[in-house]
Amino acid sequence: MAEAPKASVVPVDGVAWPEPEEEEAVVGAIVIPTMVQKYQSPVRVYKYPFELVMASISLILFSPSLFPQAYERRFPTCHLIPMFVASDVVNEDTSEDGSVHKVERRCALDVDAPRLLKRIAGMDYVYFIQRNSLNRKERTLHIESHNETFSNRVIIHETCCYSVHPENGDWTCFEQTASLDIKSFFGFESTVEKIAMKQYASSIKKGKEIIEFYLKELEDEGISHVDRWTPSSHPLPPPTTTPTSLSTSPPVLPELSSSTTTTTASLVPSTTPLLADGDSIPEEASNKESGAVALVDDQAGTPDDKLDADYIKRYLGDLTPLQESCLIRLRKWLQETHKGKIPKDEHILRFLRARDFNVDKAREILRQSLTWRKQHQVDYLLESWTSPHVLHDYYTGDWHHHDRDGRPLYILRLGQMDTKGLVRALGEESLLRHVLSINEEGLRRCEENTKVFGRPISCWTCLVDLEGLNMRHLWRPGVKALLRIIEVVEANYPETLGRLLILRAPRVFPVLWTLVSPFIDENTRRKFLIYAGNDYQGPGGLLDYIDQEIIPDFLGGECMCEVPEGGLVPKSLYRTTEELENEDVRLWTETIYQSASVFKGAPHELLIEIIDASSVITWDFDVCKGDVVFNIYHSKRAPQPARKEPLGPHGLPAPGGNNVQLIDKSWTQGQDYSMVESALTCKEGESVQGSHITRWPGFYILQWRFHSMQACAATSLPRVDDVLATLQVSSHKCKVMYYTEVLGSEDFRLTRLECLPL
Repeated sequence: MAEAPKASVVPVDGVAWPEPEEEEAVVGAIVIPTMVQKYQSPVRVYKYPFELVMASISLILFSPSLFPQAYERRFPTCHLIPMFVASDVVNEDTSEDGSVHKVERRCALDVDAPRLLKRIAGMDYVYFIQRNSLNRKERTLHIESHNETFSNRVIIHETCCYSVHPENGDWTCFEQTASLDIKSFFGFESTVEKIAMKQYASSIKKGKEIIEFYLKELEDEGISHVDRWTPSSHPLPPPTTTPTSLSTSPPVLPELSSSTTTTTASLVPSTTPLLADGDSIPEEASNKESGAVALVDDQAGTPDDKLDADYIKRYLGDLTPLQESCLIRLRKWLQETHKGKIPKDEHILRFLRARDFNVDKAREILRQSLTWRKQHQVDYLLESWTSPHVLHDYYTGDWHHHDRDGRPLYILRLGQMDTKGLVRALGEESLLRHVLSINEEGLRRCEENTKVFGRPISCWTCLVDLEGLNMRHLWRPGVKALLRIIEVVEANYPETLGRLLILRAPRVFPVLWTLVSPFIDENTRRKFLIYAGNDYQGPGGLLDYIDQEIIPDFLGGECMCEVPEGGLVPKSLYRTTEELENEDVRLWTETIYQSASVFKGAPHELLIEIIDASSVITWDFDVCKGDVVFNIYHSKRAPQPARKEPLGPHGLPAPGGNNVQLIDKSWTQGQDYSMVESALTCKEGESVQGSHITRWPGFYILQWRFHSMQACAATSLPRVDDVLATLQVSSHKCKVMYYTEVLGSEDFRLTRLECLPL
């Protein structure tokens, strides 16, 4: 059988739309390729009353009698949206009091596609069904659109919503979601996907221009206010005639003047968004979950902690609409799986940029990084880590003002650093922790500079002076420590380095570069600028990036720099290999979390003995791999001594992790032990927190069990979704990282049982 066509990576509007979104439906021996793309807009806030915004778009959606001031805007074409050529009213309905008006239209679009593709498809125009529901009493407009043309091959669905800002009745909010599902299209699936996403991205950019054009037109006509609806303010509109613009013959696009224009609110895929940028800045509460920086001005927040378009522009930078959508989708996934403790928006954005806005790839590396940060308590590193005195005296690096772009500037005099002495005196892990503290401080400084300079600053500049670099710096254990540090930083602090200036590179530098460059991401390597000798003093040199007044004195400037001068670490400070190994183990085992492996048929169980009833068992665990089922049992009998499972599935040794089983196979549930909580299924990547108030003393067993897919109850055959999920499981092993604690009832006030996936 010929290989089924697959989606390629399609770069559209700055986003490399990924292959992982492709799915395959398995039906018998037939494999049907399915390409799925999704879009989610931020909340776009327009600083005009709902009624005025509706007046600017009413004619294309509703009859002119609802908003007479829009009457002269001719229907059904618009010079700002040339691909929208015509539409017919299929159905129209108005409530008895005139508050709710519904219109269904059939719209024709002239899609910008290759002529050959149109001939193969046998269609010049693409037709969509659009349903609009205006509730003038509740001040909402809901729009739903889907394609009629080739609906058995391509499914395009979109919803839009205009509503009143929850905290400012004179502002209007706009949101939209859309999905593109290409099942098959004559072997041109990738081409159709690329065309659709390109046109959709282009239309989103044009949205704000359209709405502003018609608001300006209303203003020029002296219309700056539209009364709110009241039961007696608007009688039922007279019956409207149905245009015949969608006849079998091609519709004719009429000539348009400034007085014969119209607009549209939602036509998939090209004319949907009316607002490309918002005009409000949400209040601090709009990012309270992620601990974002405090926002300026007294603007109102957006509902339900949703991202506001102007907040994105002010604090995250200029993102394309599709990049905004990727951020919102990944943020939503984090809220669902890590509720209450998601990282800051700028940190999420860094992981997306590191993977070219491929949501699936970014989600995976972000999930791994969050687990790493949690396990090693990296969020508290700046408060808990105290640098040894050796680092204060001999580590030749420190923060130094900022560059011309406002980025924090870090200076490292690597050529003056005794890397061998530092490794021998401190060990690899202490150096790694020190570098991590530098990165954490860099994140903090980026937030501060964002406030100070009034623009988003998400990365820093690093200046590395290599004067003095020699073969001593190529000492093998030192290079090994450097590569380890690079690996950890690349995995957990992506897109934090905005520019790396390497000055006074000696002849030995190419040797060092050959060793370390394979471990540096390609995007990061493109940010390197290397100057040999005194080249940095000429045109295109240091002054292009750093102001003259802050150039350090050792580089010919006049600014005193607090970076230590370094020198050789005294051998009296060296420590033995055994001492360093013990120190390294202690550093990275200082964690309150434990790891465990869960196998099919071999759950991991934890015993907690309760002396006083009404105690509270609390837990916090992350599912690092696979899906698990979490249970809590109670027994009056003490289990036998913990039985560790030495073998994994199929009798193979369990590689890493801990696996302990307590419940004896001879025990009967309901007699020897009982379940005290409903089973909780936890998906890979989820973080779960909860608590249980004990009713009886005795022995409580927390169990993590392998989650197996269940076949559909109505038939002996598995569902397609089950088959797909099974194919994606690489092994019968799960991993969890957990922490538990028992609190006395007087220390934990809780009025009800909780078991919340966070």
